[in-house]
Amino acid sequence: MSSYNAPFEIHVHGQVALRSDASFDQLQEALKPLWHYAGARSLADGAASAYEEEPGIQFDPKEHLLQMCWTVRGDEDFRQSLDEMCMNLNELSEQGAAIEVTFYDAEFDEEEEDRGAESRDDFMMLFVGPNPAAIMQVQRDLLVQDVVNMMERHFDGSELGGVVAEIDKLFGQRFDDLVNSLEIGRPPRGGGGSGHGGGRRPRHLH
Repeated sequence: MSSYNAPFEIHVHGQVALRSDASFDQLQEALKPLWHYAGARSLADGAASAYEEEPGIQFDPKEHLLQMCWTVRGDEDFRQSLDEMCMNLNELSEQGAAIEVTFYDAEFDEEEEDRGAESRDDFMMLFVGPNPAAIMQVQRDLLVQDVVNMMERHFDGSELGGVVAEIDKLFGQRFDDLVNSLEIGRPPRGGGGSGHGGGRRPRHLH
């Protein structure tokens, strides 16, 4: 399918802290689902966004940082590329990070809007991290930020400690459930070590 006939303009936006030993070659392979979808032969070839004013895909080797502000023309099948990219980035990430993806309906125009039609615009938030605890931490932090911002319209921030504590309880229970599910069927370890498969429990920030 020609990119000129693609029904969506898809914008990928996020910043991921990478392990200090992550190399450009490893990152290029991890991001292959993106640049290959765009029809490029390498990350360097596919890092440029469809819009010149956007910085595209950038790797800062000194800061060990991946930054994405990148648009590609495509279809619903791009979601599969996103799933593969997230799985790959989990292996290279140093901590949890959120990646925003917006699907803009390229075929929707003002005349359709005037007729009451709805566009197929869509928004999704993806999360990557070295382990489940790191991913849950960034999910928790974003939720707390959203809830506090909304409730501060009606309450002082100092009154919201109980709300934040309840959010922490929910994520703590979700993490414990995950660890327990990973332990099912696992043979007992010798030496009395716990060895939870889910990594450390997310810290609770108040």
